[in-house]
Amino acid sequence: MEAAAGAGAAAAAEDRKGGGMGSGRSSMDREGSESDREGGKREVFEFFGWVYHLGVNSIGHEYCHLRFLFIRGKYVEMYKRDPHENPGIQPIRRGVVGPSLMVEELGRQKVNHGDLYVLRFYSRLDEKKKGEIACATAGEVQKWMEAFDIAKQQAEYELSRGGSARNKLSVEPEITLEGHRHRVRRYAHELKKLVRIGQGPEMLLSKSSILGIGAGGNIGGDVGDAIEANEWKCIRTMNGIRIFEDVAESKMRKGVLVKSVGVVDASADTVFEVLLNLERQRRYEWDPFTSDLELIESYDGHYDVVYGAYDPKYLTRWQSKRDFVFSRQWFHAQDGTYTILQLPVAHKKRPPKSGYRRTTLNPSTWEISSINTPMGTNIAKCLVTQTLEIHEIGWTRWKNSHCSKFEKTIPYALMCQVSGLKEYIEANPSLKVQSSMAVVQSKFSNVSIPSSEYEEQDLRDEFYDAISADSSSEEDESDDEETDHKAKVRLKNVAWAIRSFSLKKSSVIDANKELDPRVAPATIDLSNFHGSLHKGKDDSDTNCWASPSGAGFMIRGKNYLKDNNKVIGGDPLLKLLAVDWLKVDEKMDRIALHPKCLVQSEAGKKLPFILVINLQIPARPNYSLVIYYASDRPVNKDSLLGKFVDGSDAFRDSRFKLIPSIVEGYWMVKRAVGTKACLLGKAVTCNYLRQDNFLEIDVDIGSSSVARSVIGLVLGYVTSIVVDLAILVEAKEVSELPEYILGTVRLNRLTPDSALHFGA
Repeated sequence: MEAAAGAGAAAAAEDRKGGGMGSGRSSMDREGSESDREGGKREVFEFFGWVYHLGVNSIGHEYCHLRFLFIRGKYVEMYKRDPHENPGIQPIRRGVVGPSLMVEELGRQKVNHGDLYVLRFYSRLDEKKKGEIACATAGEVQKWMEAFDIAKQQAEYELSRGGSARNKLSVEPEITLEGHRHRVRRYAHELKKLVRIGQGPEMLLSKSSILGIGAGGNIGGDVGDAIEANEWKCIRTMNGIRIFEDVAESKMRKGVLVKSVGVVDASADTVFEVLLNLERQRRYEWDPFTSDLELIESYDGHYDVVYGAYDPKYLTRWQSKRDFVFSRQWFHAQDGTYTILQLPVAHKKRPPKSGYRRTTLNPSTWEISSINTPMGTNIAKCLVTQTLEIHEIGWTRWKNSHCSKFEKTIPYALMCQVSGLKEYIEANPSLKVQSSMAVVQSKFSNVSIPSSEYEEQDLRDEFYDAISADSSSEEDESDDEETDHKAKVRLKNVAWAIRSFSLKKSSVIDANKELDPRVAPATIDLSNFHGSLHKGKDDSDTNCWASPSGAGFMIRGKNYLKDNNKVIGGDPLLKLLAVDWLKVDEKMDRIALHPKCLVQSEAGKKLPFILVINLQIPARPNYSLVIYYASDRPVNKDSLLGKFVDGSDAFRDSRFKLIPSIVEGYWMVKRAVGTKACLLGKAVTCNYLRQDNFLEIDVDIGSSSVARSVIGLVLGYVTSIVVDLAILVEAKEVSELPEYILGTVRLNRLTPDSALHFGA
């Protein structure tokens, strides 16, 4: 989808004024194009913009250099200056993105006394090869991750063509993650520059190197891909904010859930940054309650602990000063939604303060999701939702009496935060202008990349030297001049924009389409297959598994590419055989090859096809949740499932999808896990083993810091939650629709101690 021409013209005008934003320019035909066969030209995407290159040089000093990154097809270049404004400038590093490249979001970190969002690059084949870049906002990080993913797809597409393209790629140097320049004098010179660029991150944050995205790229604030049991009722409106109560019954509820919801005229990135900012004067402008905040400790880039104090003379009859400590944990979903979890905690660095009474804040969450706006609209909008847990007695008393005393309570002050945030952004035009500049025109165009351009270059000095080593070029140029350049990035339209769900008939699986119709179905006797976790007898059984239907999940319908509508899932294609709940010393791959695995049993060898999902859970000790599915007929090699089973790892990464749903459990865990579908191959490292009659997928949850944070929270409540999982192969073409659910599993209140120790 393209923005209106007026939006593109406005953005271009801003660019000419030096507003820090350029018009988006991206192009690539995902299926290849006829230009591949005419004159050696092809259509590619282009991404470029300013980032910070982080690393440690050969004499052990940390550096942070402002660099211009350019991705063109599968080729990546790093410059000291913007090549668009400096024609003829040579890159200081260049290389190609290969299928083994992995990109991990490390979250928010302190760099040169400023907060930046860091991306880590490493090779799937050798994790010692790694490097880092940093961006001003979490939104930029998400778009750079998407850019590198598209570069990987371009490389994979060329590999799949075989012939000369495959031979050419085999000799091209893939991005490497190691290496240093060997001139100590250059390092010594750069140390002086490092002093001068120490304020670089703060300057970048103040100017905000916004990445452009097409109007179609705004992610809709839609519902999830699993059907939730919450029933929200609007019970009050307040300053343009709606207040809801969850009136659904829940056995696990400790109190009443309420939420305040408002539409804010700013991008989700902007609102997220405002919420995370602890600066006192800024919070005084919108936060009536938690405005005196101090960071105690920051952990892995997605988790920190904050101390606060307030003097609530208008909130309590005791006229006493209060202080509190709470943790913040945040996630950025693949669809662009931000989630912040806030929980009361204790911390040894902040014992109760003299003269203050330590209070416990209500557990709460923030969710910020973009709202689709009509084409040509330059003002970004997002839906901000704050969910709060309130003690049932106080809430019921207020509801029954409808008195004004509620407006003197802490929950009321907390719920006013959404209203304050909305008014604060409304009163600061710079925040809204920043948001509107992010909506620019994006269009497809043919871009010629003569192969000789890269064949004639010496690519031995590879791009990832610039990621993991000192990237200073041999030119004696000052980095101070670089900071005068506006941060500009052009990015493509997001393909999954403007989602809308509708409840329709459940999709019906055409088994003949996915499984071989020429073979008679085999009989699967479940009594021949046993895992360490037993099958549940009924809903009251614990530490067990079950096989639910797909009715609790929403999947892509037959006309999804036209109307973006999703439908209720049908019965799974594959049958759930068994589940292993294992305790392992080290994460274990290729578990299907173990002699004790049911895949190697006599009954297992007779099955037409087995899918093994090995969820590797990082903890102390480590766990593996191994789920076994089987089909009663061989897989149709011409079907989507056949292409997935026998396809490349890159294809599998781009299609392997999981939908989670916490059916029963603490509401905070539900918010952390969410109900949105996740392409696991893009979120974490997945290793694939295809042999004989099975495919094993080893999902390394510990490969992502975000996933580690979520699983850490889930494990704390695992004995009291019921979780449903649906596994799919994502359908992206008309011929692949409607989607179908490959397999489901319900895990009912697992007990970590019951995991069977499984040695190598």
